[in-house]
Amino acid sequence: MVELRSEEEQLDAVKRWWKENGMSLIAGAVLAAAGVFGWNAWQNYQQGQAEAASMRYQQLVNMTAGNELNEEQLASAREMVSELTNEHGDTLYAELALLLDARLAVQQGDLEAARTALESAADSSRRYVQSLAWLRLARIELADGNPKQAHALLDEPISDALAAQRANVRGDAFAAQGDTEAARDAWETALEVSQTKDQPLYGVQFKLDDLGAEEATQ
Repeated sequence: MVELRSEEEQLDAVKRWWKENGMSLIAGAVLAAAGVFGWNAWQNYQQGQAEAASMRYQQLVNMTAGNELNEEQLASAREMVSELTNEHGDTLYAELALLLDARLAVQQGDLEAARTALESAADSSRRYVQSLAWLRLARIELADGNPKQAHALLDEPISDALAAQRANVRGDAFAAQGDTEAARDAWETALEVSQTKDQPLYGVQFKLDDLGAEEATQ
């Protein structure tokens, strides 16, 4: 049976419904408005954080560009890295600062600090940053006399964009193990990939030339 109501009955029903549900609707509307305001505020905060991190990172790059830094300059730059990572640790700029910090640590002769910075960068969710960290960790291991560990790091899923650099470092690892033929193959691959991708890779041809010179003297 269809329920029919007069206009007065309908009005009474609306009044009763509003009395029962009106306050919850108002509260819901207030919460929704607060949610929109809060989201916008959060977005503005995030944008401000990203801009601040970008400015701090650019200052760091400017500070470390150019000539070799003295000990005081190195200490100041590394302090800035710490501030950036502490205040903006979830940004890309903080991760890039860690990569830079590793280079600064190497200049100070502190391979352990360089390794720590790169391991932190390797925890990034950004594949390219991870790949750079793995490559540089492999170089650290080579400098520390651990070519096998360098090979293990080069087996990580490094971005294809860095294939030439990986082949180059792998050649260095083979050379450190005394495997000149494997080193030659890796360096030739590095040159081939760099030319295919139009990514200049300096120093590799010199390594190959040195191998040729060594064979000529034998």
